[in-house]
Amino acid sequence: MSAMLKIAAAAVAAALCAVVVRKQSPEIALVLGAGACAVIVLYCSGALEAVMGLADKLAETGGLSAQVVEPVIKTAGIAIAARLASGFCKDAQEEGIGSAVELAGTALALAAALPLMTAVLDVLTQLL
Repeated sequence: MSAMLKIAAAAVAAALCAVVVRKQSPEIALVLGAGACAVIVLYCSGALEAVMGLADKLAETGGLSAQVVEPVIKTAGIAIAARLASGFCKDAQEEGIGSAVELAGTALALAAALPLMTAVLDVLTQLL
């Protein structure tokens, strides 16, 4: 919980700075926002590694193959990257590019999930 409070405080401080700077130089405000997001993501990297470790342990314990677990992790990563990139584009007043990034993220997430869908289909055909 304290980590989230630190992240929230840093995000609010960066947002306030960006609002003040945006009046004089919108480009610097955008770079400030990008830098703040990079710092926050790096701060969370340890938590993301722990989640991936747990997912691997659950897969191992449950006897799941990498073919089942990997697409879920890839899809989550694609969603995070697409959300961040879309937010940057929209902050830069490029709504169309932001929407295109969201669409691309959706398409790539579906493509990453294809092995999982194929595995489910294989299980269903074996049951029938």
